[in-house]
Amino acid sequence: MTEPEMHIHLLPHDWRRDLDLFMTERAPGMNAYMLSRHRLSSMARLHAMTDRQLAAMGLTRADIPAFVFEDLLTD
Repeated sequence: MTEPEMHIHLLPHDWRRDLDLFMTERAPGMNAYMLSRHRLSSMARLHAMTDRQLAAMGLTRADIPAFVFEDLLTD
């Protein structure tokens, strides 16, 4: 079974900039776009939440890339 194609328009217009900045700081040389293709649905679900819902998870919108990629990038 294939994953449904994620429509990028569901994400905020600056999501790619934020993801690229996150990857540049944490994982130089990694191709953020190629890694993100499989994680877009997670990012979209989180961005669709209200700030209050994110706060209940201990997250802000700026934390979303780190949260989605936490299994790949450890401190």
